[in-house]
Amino acid sequence: MLTSDLVRLYPFLFHTAADGSWPSIREHGLLSTAAMLELWEVEEAQRRELLTTVRSESAVIEHPRLGSAVVRDQGPIHAPSLEECLTDLSVEQWLQKLNERVFLFLQRGQVDGLVGARRYRDTPSLVLVIDTASLVAAHEERIELCRINSGFAQRHSKSPRGSDSFVRVADYPHPQRVAPVRADRPDVKELTVLGGVPDIARFVTIVERVVGGVVIENLAIA
Repeated sequence: MLTSDLVRLYPFLFHTAADGSWPSIREHGLLSTAAMLELWEVEEAQRRELLTTVRSESAVIEHPRLGSAVVRDQGPIHAPSLEECLTDLSVEQWLQKLNERVFLFLQRGQVDGLVGARRYRDTPSLVLVIDTASLVAAHEERIELCRINSGFAQRHSKSPRGSDSFVRVADYPHPQRVAPVRADRPDVKELTVLGGVPDIARFVTIVERVVGGVVIENLAIA
């Protein structure tokens, strides 16, 4: 896929975050789970549990100087189903891949589907709207695309996945399009950034507070 096509087809990217997390994200960046646990100096035993097992619930971590942060749950993953659809990795290895990157949606409809899902619809969430061109210009060397929802695995949905699931932009087989296809049938489901985006505030254009997919407040960016 050409970088120019990525920017043209998907001019904005979207990330969901825990309610109240924008000040921390603005200060420390949009971090992968692994990077967050390292920065927050989480003890080794808790860190290993959070990184190597499926998180059924979100976890709050505390730091005397940095304050609190939320490690989001992985509720959409049913561990036995995940194990069945892995082609060449163990569950722990796949979770490592997930925990070493941050995930951005390429279409608004994908975000609306997530925050409107039964698990999240009654709880406020933040939606970060990000300028694709400036993010890609700064961090393309660490960006990889994924054709599936890598953090979803259920008995009824077991898309195969493995070591080749995350692909650099230049190597991603995206069809030539005039416009993107429907959000529920996208050519690419995720844009991921290895390690995270420490300077994410440079690229964020809007921060929305949403409940059940309805915007209830726009937060100040600065």
